[in-house]
Amino acid sequence: MGGQQSELCCVALDMSVTYAAVYSVVLPKAAQVVDPFHAIQLANRCLDGVRRRVQTEQLGHRGRRDDPLFRARRVLLMGEEKLDAEAKERLASLLALGDPSAEVAIAYRVKERLREFYRTTDPTKARLMLEELEQHCLKRAMPPEIQKLGRTIKRWFDKICNYHIAKVSNGATEGMNNLIKRIKRIGFGFRNFESYRIRALLYAGRPNWRVLGSIVVR
Repeated sequence: MGGQQSELCCVALDMSVTYAAVYSVVLPKAAQVVDPFHAIQLANRCLDGVRRRVQTEQLGHRGRRDDPLFRARRVLLMGEEKLDAEAKERLASLLALGDPSAEVAIAYRVKERLREFYRTTDPTKARLMLEELEQHCLKRAMPPEIQKLGRTIKRWFDKICNYHIAKVSNGATEGMNNLIKRIKRIGFGFRNFESYRIRALLYAGRPNWRVLGSIVVR
């Protein structure tokens, strides 16, 4: 998906090396912007990976209903600003019980720091914030999952920061792709592409019936 702000051409993408390479060839002057959803999702996966590993190391099995870290899994992935005082206290208690080395707590703070980066309105301040987060993640004392996240941030640093130059995302593209896949599941597959396309347009809302019949599918 592309966007334009102050005569600057921008394209949004997930952290796909292939997509980035294609954009570099097809639109070499466009500023590539990592979609915020995918960046936060990566931090969430890092956090969940740390939680699962610590769970196994502490109890010798995957999460079960009464295990502290398993009970905290959903709260950990929520934005901190969405938690009330009771939820914050509950999270702190569960981490105290199941995270003796504070590895999960550190991963949680890293995730929240990345979310703060996206809420920051000053591009210069945001860049400094991301630099500090990258260096923090790459420390040798950090859990391996966080170090991996730090390497990813370093590799995509400029493209992540570009969000504060042009706040574009590929949310519309992802939403349309999800809609098309959902239609395909509901229809249990379509043999006729034209029928598939018309059904997608109908679900999308407002097809242009005047031009619908003039488009030839080859």
